[in-house]
Amino acid sequence: MSSKSHLPAEKDEGRDTYHHGALRSALLQAATDILRENGPEGFSLREAARRAGVSPGAPAHHFGSVAGLLTEVAINGFVELTEALRRARTASSSPGSQLRSQGESYVSFAIGAPGRFQLMFRHDLLLENDERLEAAGQAALAELETSIRDYLTTGLSADESRLQPLLLGAWSTVHGFAHLAIDGKLHTMAFPNSLVHFVAQALPEVLLAMLPDR
Repeated sequence: MSSKSHLPAEKDEGRDTYHHGALRSALLQAATDILRENGPEGFSLREAARRAGVSPGAPAHHFGSVAGLLTEVAINGFVELTEALRRARTASSSPGSQLRSQGESYVSFAIGAPGRFQLMFRHDLLLENDERLEAAGQAALAELETSIRDYLTTGLSADESRLQPLLLGAWSTVHGFAHLAIDGKLHTMAFPNSLVHFVAQALPEVLLAMLPDR
C-alpha cells in the first residue's frame, strides 16, 4: 500500500494557478469592476489582484505596471464603443439619423460604465504613446467621421473643408453631453424622468439643431 497521501495538495498562499489567458481576463474583469465602483481615482492594483484571487505581483507580471493594466481596459473600452457606434450607424436610415443614433450610443456607453469611460481619456493614467490605444481611439472616431462624410454628401458634392469642423463639433457635443451626464449635472433637467430617458429625448434635438436633416 502506498504511503503517499490521496488528499489534494493545499494551494500555496498567493500562488497563481490560472491559465495565462484566463488570468489576464480575470484581472481585466477585476479592474473593470473596480472602475465601475470607485472610478479611476479609486483604482488599486493590489485590489485587482485580490479580486482575481492571485498574488499581488501577478498584475505587474502580466501587464508590466498599473498603467499597462489600465491601458488594456481602456483599449477594450474603445473596442466596445466602436462596435456600439457602428451598430448605431448601420441601423439608421439617413446620415442625420445615423449621427443622432450614434450620439445616443456614445452617451449611453458613458452612463453605463462611467469609470471606464473616464479612464479612456485619462492619458495621465495610461501608457504613453501606446500604438494599440491610439488605434483603438481612432477607430471609434472614424465611425463618427463616416457618418459626417455621409451627411456632407447627401444631395450635395462632398466638401472636405467642412469635414473636420463638423466632426469636431459633433464629437465635442456628445462627449460634453456624456460628461455632464456622468457628473450628475443633468439630473435636475431630467427630473422627473430618468437620465437615460432625458438623453434619448434631448440629445437628438441638440444634434438636429447643429446638423439639420436635408
